[in-house]
Amino acid sequence: MSENSPNVTIIIAARPDQADIQALAGARQLEYAADRLEMIIARGKQPSVQRNEALKVARGDWLYFLDDDSVPQPGNLRRAQPLLADPAVKMVGGPNLCPAAAPWLEQVFAVVLGSWLAFGPSRARYARVGEARQTSEKELILCNLMVRRDAMLELGGFHEALYPNEENALMDQLQKRGGKLVYDPQFSVERRPRRTLRAFARMLRTYGRGRAEQFRVNPTLRSALNFIPPLFCAYLAGLLVLECVVPGSVAARWAWAPLVLYGIAVLLQTIASATTRGWLHSIAAMPLLAVSPVLYGIGFWTGMFTRLRADESRARAEVTLERVTR
Repeated sequence: MSENSPNVTIIIAARPDQADIQALAGARQLEYAADRLEMIIARGKQPSVQRNEALKVARGDWLYFLDDDSVPQPGNLRRAQPLLADPAVKMVGGPNLCPAAAPWLEQVFAVVLGSWLAFGPSRARYARVGEARQTSEKELILCNLMVRRDAMLELGGFHEALYPNEENALMDQLQKRGGKLVYDPQFSVERRPRRTLRAFARMLRTYGRGRAEQFRVNPTLRSALNFIPPLFCAYLAGLLVLECVVPGSVAARWAWAPLVLYGIAVLLQTIASATTRGWLHSIAAMPLLAVSPVLYGIGFWTGMFTRLRADESRARAEVTLERVTR
């Protein structure tokens, strides 16, 4: 390890009573000088607040944020080190991958998460895509993310009223200031998707809600793609009304055309996914692939009308910080 290696603080947000923290076991296996690495567990019920409290006491030049169930590759910090030396680079991240040993249903969820049709460029958060490159908030995710501490402090940390998407708003602000964000497909963690269909559906709605709330706080042109699912939901609602009012009319028949095209897109995406994920998982993922934009869109419409109260989030949050050793 070079003498010029930066100090790194690993920050893991966990529940108050959580005993099994998979990320901690993984962090202890990271190949990095022990005297340049500290680990903080931030316990609480509001992750944005937890991470901000850990930020205040962190000693590292760089912060490595992990979710409690993120298991980093041992070589992650060593791999990122050349990027950390560039003062223009403010964030480094990569995908969170479904473990090969995960249950069959979770492997199906991974097919959806890694598909272009369901997640567009954000599929890079769930699959190794391309080479290391400068990127935007579309490809990075907080469960596997390094941030330069001084840059984060200048912006006041995460927006505490946003969860999820607190990291996306921060990334937008960093880029507005000229900071570089870097995506490396080999800088990865293993993390299981949701365990049940209900939890997976709730996750999709939550992602949609978080994106809408982020847009309200910090609207950008890059968010234009995220309006496609809610507009698709509006189209489906309009199609239903049209069929009820003028069933069988020429207008009603033509209105089905986008839905037919969408069905073709689902089929093509299934074929594409099968080349890397296998036919059984890809075919099983077809129904979820089809409804994912609807669930995301419903969440997005919900998020357009929620109340954003950062002060209330902090008032409800009691955070306990624990420094742990390797």
